Amino acid sequence: MQEEHPFAPYIRILGKGKNGSRGLTQQEAYDSMKMVLEGQVEDIQLGAFLMLLRVKEETPEEIAGFVQASKESFKLPANIPAVDLDWSSYAGKRRQLPWFILAALLLADSGVRLLMHGTEGHTAGRVYTRDTLKMLGLPIVSSFEEAAEQIEKTNFAYMPLEVMSPLMHDIIQMRPLLGLRSPVHTVARMFNPFDAPYLIQGIFHPTYSDTHQIAANLIGQPHMSVLKGEGGEIERNPDNKTMVKSVHDGVLSEEEWPPIFSGPRHLRDEEMDINRLRAVWEGTDSDEYGIGSVTGTVAVALKLMGKAESQGQAQAMAEEMWKKRSLDRFTNAA
Repeated sequence: MQEEHPFAPYIRILGKGKNGSRGLTQQEAYDSMKMVLEGQVEDIQLGAFLMLLRVKEETPEEIAGFVQASKESFKLPANIPAVDLDWSSYAGKRRQLPWFILAALLLADSGVRLLMHGTEGHTAGRVYTRDTLKMLGLPIVSSFEEAAEQIEKTNFAYMPLEVMSPLMHDIIQMRPLLGLRSPVHTVARMFNPFDAPYLIQGIFHPTYSDTHQIAANLIGQPHMSVLKGEGGEIERNPDNKTMVKSVHDGVLSEEEWPPIFSGPRHLRDEEMDINRLRAVWEGTDSDEYGIGSVTGTVAVALKLMGKAESQGQAQAMAEEMWKKRSLDRFTNAA
């Protein structure tokens, strides 16, 4: 009789029918992901595992365990840089330009040490961060060491997922094969490889905000905010109310941010010309929606980091930062 594979019990926990199945505990999630990362799982098992998780939707305990196991697999440099804010980018944009990139750069230019990480190509028809940064003349790092150097030099670095975890990158790229996103889309957003005290998250489905919030608390993240961002990125839609859920030293909270604009909603960007990002930064294009999105997103980050005590103060600070931005920063970058 063939002996049962050591990973089979984790699949059975998730798939033992309507009455027999359950979610993984945080320890079980940690142990199962450790097996995945160490190559101890067959491809057919991995596919079944991912899709069973997707059908029932991941729990905060599962996400916390997966994140803990994943972070242990990172090959970090001896000298980890002091990073203020961790910023993930895993969705891509299809209705509006990636204004969040300008928001992140505005924070970096104002002294916030920021690591952005993400991936691309898993969903057709989207604009991704890597291509946008290349257009702006900004480097894409190829190692943790290079990310550390860039942060020390410019307060900003973008690290692709395949640099942090090649296997996790391969799993995300399975989306066209499986037809569904996998839990890795949620897990990767919480990697925070350099352990920044402040973590900001963007999600598309509002029901995932509680999952992110509770999972962040389970792994001991000091400060974290999650919002339903435009397209699933960390980007405030200035036409909509925005619910932001946070964790501060173990205390969970939420607050609603009002729309920035009260008039008619802005139309979808049909052209999605990423060159307009630079034009708006340099002041040759005065895109109202884009500027509102940039300052609105920066305001949420400032409030998360305790640099502003109220929403109004945070928005005013963000608008002042925008006014004082260096118009030639991309000329200098190139």
